Amino acid sequence: MTFIETPNAPKPGGHYSQAVVHGDLVFISGILPITPSGEKLTEATVLEQMQQVLKNLDAILEAAGSTREKVLKVTVFIADMEAWGPVNQLYTHFFGDHRPARSIVPVLPLHYGFGIELEAVAIV
Repeated sequence: MTFIETPNAPKPGGHYSQAVVHGDLVFISGILPITPSGEKLTEATVLEQMQQVLKNLDAILEAAGSTREKVLKVTVFIADMEAWGPVNQLYTHFFGDHRPARSIVPVLPLHYGFGIELEAVAIV
């Protein structure tokens, strides 16, 4: 197992790694809309939060030796399903023709009052 930590994504806020590589799989922990410098985007729109989450995803994938085109599965936790349409458009633009398996889970407000969190599994 290789534990991934890149300064290009926020440091873990608890006892976990940004990602773990095992064999040819990359398991990416839940990503919140926090900048690499630690700024919490709690006052940002859900779209702005999603943009930061996707930037963090790219940074973690790169550090693990992977790319967004190698993502197998994504789970999106969303606090307001009303925001799903615009979030889905941004998600679609981000992944382009690549269509990983995906689950969308409506939840109560997330940690710090965030509107979105994303976790993923990819290959190296």
